[in-house]
Amino acid sequence: MAAFPNKPVLLCLTFTAILILCSVLSIAELQQLEQELKADGSLSFLVVGDWGRRGGYNQSEVADQMGIIGEKMDIDFVISTGDNFYDDGLKDVDDPAFDDSFTKIYTAPSLQKQWYNVLGNHDYRGDVLAQLSPILRKVDSRWVCLRSFIVSAEIVEFFFVDTTPFVDKYFTEPKGDVYDWRGILPRKHYLSNLLKDLDLALKESTAKWKIVVGHHTIRSAGHHGITDELVVQLLPILEENNVDLYINGHDHCLEHISSPHSRIQFLTSGGGSKAWRGDVDWSNPEEMKFYYDGQGFMSAQITETRVEIAFYDIFGNVLHTWATSKQLYATV
Repeated sequence: MAAFPNKPVLLCLTFTAILILCSVLSIAELQQLEQELKADGSLSFLVVGDWGRRGGYNQSEVADQMGIIGEKMDIDFVISTGDNFYDDGLKDVDDPAFDDSFTKIYTAPSLQKQWYNVLGNHDYRGDVLAQLSPILRKVDSRWVCLRSFIVSAEIVEFFFVDTTPFVDKYFTEPKGDVYDWRGILPRKHYLSNLLKDLDLALKESTAKWKIVVGHHTIRSAGHHGITDELVVQLLPILEENNVDLYINGHDHCLEHISSPHSRIQFLTSGGGSKAWRGDVDWSNPEEMKFYYDGQGFMSAQITETRVEIAFYDIFGNVLHTWATSKQLYATV
């Protein structure tokens, strides 16, 4: 007869197994997707946010220029920084707004690539589960929308973060707006798990570049300005884990803020449609590298040693560029 371990050993083994299982499940909450690099080991993409208005407010003009620039750059994918459908998200998976604001607008051949989307506050005012539904991928195979997830491309990892549940006023001062909090409540538990998973994923990342994408601003001179909840809860994790770029929408502008006290470049690409708010406020002009209160989008090109970004208006004019390099260390 086979010998069985005594009861204390069994309890110890069981407890260890539970810990391992919990760890795996925790990491799995941030689903990881793979993105191939080009043959030369580079990656290029466009970023647009706050766009879904059935072509109105220059959305179609922005889309046209995205198609032109996307072809020149031979882009690999597109990132949406949220507020994908105005004013109140999608009603359901059959809502014609998906076709009218997405499929029929971004028709250029170069834009027929994967779209990685995060949710914005306006998306939460509709049927959130519709945007997250795999049914939409059957309608348009480009569409990838998850609450929070990772896109891994060897030299760079993108960490997409669901920022809307962080903002207190959507819960305490909804001003008549109805938000779809299914899958979020209890909120404290949701946010705690998300922050833990993000912190762990960033710590375990071996990518040369780390880029975090969310809808809401951390640093911004625009209409919405700084999101205090993200400064308190999210920013310390980004700082601790040497994140290179934080890319967001929410403010309907194009923007680049860089502080000597942080390695993070704060990039806003929220000019996909309605813009021109006219209220700009930033106390430190030395940190404001670029601000454009109008429609447009952003591009990025990444190699193992260099990142280059550019912002464009609705005529395809380059408004601002920035680049940085990292030394390539030889392995022994």
